Amino acid sequence: MARIQLPNNWKPRGYQLPAWTYLENGGRHAELIWSRRSGKDEVALHRTACAAFERVAGYWHMLPEAAQARKAIWKAVNPHTGKKRIDEAFPLALRSSTNDTEMLITFKNGSTWQVIGSDNFNSLVGSAPAGIVYSEWALADPSARAYLRPIIAENNGWQMFITTPRGRNHAHKTYTAAKDDPDAFAQVLNATQTGILTPAQLEKERLQYIADFGEEYGQAKFEQEYMCSFEAANLGAILARSIGKLEVAGRIGPHVHYDPAGAPIEISADIGRRDRATWWFWQPRMGGYSLIDYDGGWGIDAEEWCDRLRIKLLGKRLGKIWLPHDARAKTFAAKRSAIEIFVSVFGADKVAITPDSTKADRVNAARLVIGKCEFSGECEEGLDGLRAWSYEFNEDTKTFSSEPKHDWASHDGDGYSYGCLVMQQTKPPVAAPEAKYPVLAKAGMMTTGVTLDELWKTAPRPSKRI
Repeated sequence: MARIQLPNNWKPRGYQLPAWTYLENGGRHAELIWSRRSGKDEVALHRTACAAFERVAGYWHMLPEAAQARKAIWKAVNPHTGKKRIDEAFPLALRSSTNDTEMLITFKNGSTWQVIGSDNFNSLVGSAPAGIVYSEWALADPSARAYLRPIIAENNGWQMFITTPRGRNHAHKTYTAAKDDPDAFAQVLNATQTGILTPAQLEKERLQYIADFGEEYGQAKFEQEYMCSFEAANLGAILARSIGKLEVAGRIGPHVHYDPAGAPIEISADIGRRDRATWWFWQPRMGGYSLIDYDGGWGIDAEEWCDRLRIKLLGKRLGKIWLPHDARAKTFAAKRSAIEIFVSVFGADKVAITPDSTKADRVNAARLVIGKCEFSGECEEGLDGLRAWSYEFNEDTKTFSSEPKHDWASHDGDGYSYGCLVMQQTKPPVAAPEAKYPVLAKAGMMTTGVTLDELWKTAPRPSKRI
């Protein structure tokens, strides 16, 4: 039998060596913000191959969507060699089986490696991976990390987050946290630092992006993909810029909280039994709205959500829970609709259906209302979704979709925008008019409607003496 040495016929490039050395020496948390064409997935695949034979366990390579994972990793071919990338990293001689349907490789030593999407990772619960690669992390559902992190910690496993930036979203947060962690490895490498392209080639790429996407978006995409800029605008983002303005204005943070003397709490939602559900808790304030809390999760039925909401509402006054129109639907598995369940728990006067609308109506409402909002620190997970909520760009037609892309972030966007429809109809309270006080008119008659400031302006001034 031929002897195979791992990594198989591959060596890290010079700029890849620090990350490779960290992982090879047992590093457990790496954040690689590397430019396009820098070999992020290549490093991850070959390092996972080594790990699989250092420790018998399960390993995952996760992309934002399962369909994308099949195309970008499972079926991908190395243009330089003409071979499938997974065959280069995981030679056939090391495998006992290859399951194309599940995108699963079982090795002869008992380890497994599987390609999955952050949109279906919860279907694999029960398995306990010892290593996870989050590829295109900036586009993935951040809830996947939150759910899987305790499993990795319990297994004394490792995790890699590899991506180019997409604004200051969850990928920026995890990179910043890792940079401050002495046990983690965090690195940003743009295309000028890796040397993968000459300055002339980079300029050609920049101009091509502008030709494809237009001046504004083309430049932003180039800065994301090749210059690894977290500040560049997210392509097609609906609310990301507005949220950035709120951050600059100091309207996001722990200083935003529930006001016991204020209006009752309103809750808007996007719900689903098998899909993700999201809940936004907002309180009308003088001239605007305070988003004081957020909740979200998968596979939780209406009864469980009622319990969770009641806990979050302890000590707070409830106005209404606004459910989407599909809350009226019943299935064979559920004899009562979601709205019937909520009414039975909270009462008919506390549950309502959001106004009938199109997705375009909701997007417009969200764009109009966001400037009147402030967000609590409890809304960080939901804000990541709102930052990522975006239109999809069609590479063939060079146009954006007419409706927001349906992905993990769309649930946060839908739940928030449903609430914005209600906010538009109810309108926030306004400041009471300045108190008016009666004053004596010259003729000795009593009049009203004059403020103290106005009275001062009309008061006689002392004459100047010469």
